[in-house]
Amino acid sequence: MKGVVLAGGLGTRLLPLTRVTNKHLLPVYDRPMILYPLQALLNAGINEVLIVTGGAHAGAFLQLLRDGRELGFAQLSYAYQEGEGGIAAALALAEDFADGGRICVILGDNIVEGSIRPAVGRFRRQRRGGRIIVKEVPDAERFGVAEVRGDRVVSIAEKPKRPRSRYAVTGIYMYDAQVFDVVRTLRPSGRGELEITDVNNWYLRRGELMCEILDGWWTDAGTVGSLHRAGNLVAETGANRLDGPGTRILGAPGRAARKGRG
Repeated sequence: MKGVVLAGGLGTRLLPLTRVTNKHLLPVYDRPMILYPLQALLNAGINEVLIVTGGAHAGAFLQLLRDGRELGFAQLSYAYQEGEGGIAAALALAEDFADGGRICVILGDNIVEGSIRPAVGRFRRQRRGGRIIVKEVPDAERFGVAEVRGDRVVSIAEKPKRPRSRYAVTGIYMYDAQVFDVVRTLRPSGRGELEITDVNNWYLRRGELMCEILDGWWTDAGTVGSLHRAGNLVAETGANRLDGPGTRILGAPGRAARKGRG
């Protein structure tokens, strides 16, 4: 399985910080933001990764990461996204890199306390389809929201005004090779973007979307407030801890709640 980190966008919610650098190169505690999703993939046993980025500061990723070997990657590749278009549009640029195989996709501003290795392991054994990771949060309306009944997801809505649950779909997705055919069928939403929620709902309608719950804290770092919170959480507990909380399938008992989002 290969990994994809989506690190494009204009970062307008972090202005004026993002006038001089890409959002994903801003510091979170003691290191650039991009290193957290990259480490999450490495910890899950994925060492071939594509970074999709764009904008005026794309070259800075090469300066920081080079070919990735110092970090432990067997292959670190880059794709350039022209303009905006949504998460699914950025994902489409990974088709050649995926080369017909499975992928684990992480948004470049997502940070977790523990490990996604359990979810990745179960996806490797999954016959086909996709797998998402959700987290119970107090502000679910900011995210895609999964409506859960028992041990299954029944619907996913993108940033609903009245969420049907508190389960936010984190920016961590796993897909088989069908995903690129799905993206080609999408039409822009009212926001003018190709929505990853539409991809997930495609798999859901076919009964091919599995779901995991993330234990421990999770946060994005795409706003001033969440960037500050992410730094504090990392300082307090560390991130990407192999000895920390992991993921579990829906319906399985969870660990005690930890401080942080959700």
